[in-house]
Amino acid sequence: MATVTHNPDKLTVSEAASIIGVSADTIRRWHKKGLIRAEIGHRNERLFSREELDRINRKNLDGAVEWKVLTASKSKLTSIELFAGAGGLALGMHNAGINSQLLVDNDKSAVATLQKNLPKIDSRCISVTDLDLTEYANGIDVMAGGFPCQAFSYAGLKRGFDDARGTLFYEYARLIEQVNPKLVLGENVRGLLNHDGGRTLSTMITILESLGYRVAFKVLRAQFLDVPQKRERLIIIGLREDIGGDFFFPEEKDYTISLRSALDDVPKSEGLSYNAKKAAVLDLVSPGGYWRDLPEDVQRSYMGASYFLGGGKTGMARRLAWDEPSLTLTCSPAQKQTERCHPEETRPLTIREYARIQCFPDEYQFQGSVASQYKQIGNAVPVNLGYHIGLAIRKMLGDEPKRSERPANLVAPTN
Repeated sequence: MATVTHNPDKLTVSEAASIIGVSADTIRRWHKKGLIRAEIGHRNERLFSREELDRINRKNLDGAVEWKVLTASKSKLTSIELFAGAGGLALGMHNAGINSQLLVDNDKSAVATLQKNLPKIDSRCISVTDLDLTEYANGIDVMAGGFPCQAFSYAGLKRGFDDARGTLFYEYARLIEQVNPKLVLGENVRGLLNHDGGRTLSTMITILESLGYRVAFKVLRAQFLDVPQKRERLIIIGLREDIGGDFFFPEEKDYTISLRSALDDVPKSEGLSYNAKKAAVLDLVSPGGYWRDLPEDVQRSYMGASYFLGGGKTGMARRLAWDEPSLTLTCSPAQKQTERCHPEETRPLTIREYARIQCFPDEYQFQGSVASQYKQIGNAVPVNLGYHIGLAIRKMLGDEPKRSERPANLVAPTN
């Protein structure tokens, strides 16, 4: 019989729990929520490095840090943002001191939100396919956009950005060529890393390089960057080849912000409600729990056919916990696959609670129907994440702020 040699540098859940001084269940919960990193062993077990446990021992994971919308002193840098939505990234970069000249989106309610809250910025409701930005040629420092993730044709990749023709990334590339900004910022879901076997991201990078940009990227975890929410975003930076210097990304903080801190004294607002049947089920779920915490007969009844499918389905019948960051907000907190139930009350999170978790200030007013407001907030880049990205951009372009609140250390990427 073969002998399995234990690697002393890779520790099991129980060993990790003993070192940190918490229960094994807490370690498992932290891993599910993205608060602690682990490798998956040959037997599908979680394995933790000593370096990771040292990092966790330094972190404040009890969420006692104050929630606030972060700001910095102004800069002279200018920006344009496409696919701007309700303005999470735009407000974050504005709070970092960068001066937005134009915001573009094709959703009328989202643009109405931009115009209501950022009236000094030109906000246009137009499809990027109909947009011409030649008036801004060579006059903008930063061009940003949360472009949709689409697959491409890979026949040779010899035609520059024409390889993306027919996709919205082609339009983004076309407008980059028109404006010729010093720095290009793209943000997307983590899944873009592996979309179509990684070829989609590879093509995007090739296209940006063909337009004259050096490219770096990094996945940022918002829960360690002053956002009370587990949310991962892939950030892509392109620096124009004539712009010297290194790439920088914000480094994770040694603390998280809890839902309790984020929702302290939150204003009352509109929100959705559960029907009586769903409310009766969620009444049985304790804070931090989900469908597996229900009695088995209730599980089977509530889950239906999903009960027999694979996967954790951890968003179903999910009640949030006070002393942790929220799960990733979705476009609706009440649907069966995406429930985000209040920790104590049996109801979905309200509009203003959603906004707090995404770090929008209380005075930021969303326009359109309640459903549209949830969608706008759920799709947004968290404002404080945008702020930290903005500070990194300022460093890369040689215009660091004289004053900034809770700035992260800025580090070079390791792709």
